Amino acid sequence: MAKAGKAKVVAAKPESATKATLTISSKNYSSWSLRGWLLCRMAGLEFEEKRVDIDDPEQRQELLLLSPSVLVPRLTHDGVTVWDTLAVAEYLAETMPGAGLLPAERVARAHCRAVSGEMHSGFHNLRSALPMNLKARHKSFKIFSGARPDVERIKAIWSECLATYGGPWLFGARPTMADAMYAPVSTRFRTYAVDLEAPLAAFCETVFAWPLVREWTEGALAEPEEIVELDVEF
Repeated sequence: MAKAGKAKVVAAKPESATKATLTISSKNYSSWSLRGWLLCRMAGLEFEEKRVDIDDPEQRQELLLLSPSVLVPRLTHDGVTVWDTLAVAEYLAETMPGAGLLPAERVARAHCRAVSGEMHSGFHNLRSALPMNLKARHKSFKIFSGARPDVERIKAIWSECLATYGGPWLFGARPTMADAMYAPVSTRFRTYAVDLEAPLAAFCETVFAWPLVREWTEGALAEPEEIVELDVEF
């Protein structure tokens, strides 16, 4: 009598640590969603996109800069929920250190955190004067005086980083957390025809040629939704 073969035991697969959901808003208008999405893709995180309706009153307030809290992007991963973009960046840098979201060298790493934090907490006049709108393109645009210091400060940050680390990205040969944080600013400068010195224009072109930004932009251009308040000719 033939012996019965040993039953093959297959362990039930646990929920993957890389299985995640990223809640985002409009790809055309939401700069914070773009930042969070870039960070997750840069980290190599496998995630499902979950879109919130821009007609939702809370999301509309965020996009129109009328809400003090920004609750997208929101990352749910391995039992953790993180809803602040800089917190998402730090969480990914901590859990996936090999992704290189932060520079390896200590001084550069601190510098990267500082300029990322400045983008996260500042530049309020820039946000209101030059809202992200990937579908729009102005041949000329008058920037009101309150936003000009923000534009000049961003130019100074970019110039220092490119000169210090050699480009083509802000901290050298590969994109970091800082590039994700400033990528939407590059799109704003293009939308509103902001004059840039050659090295800064070259940095913006590097951002526009980034496959991740190109993929996001294709999604933005395909969106049917419009927010009339952000599509007017200023």
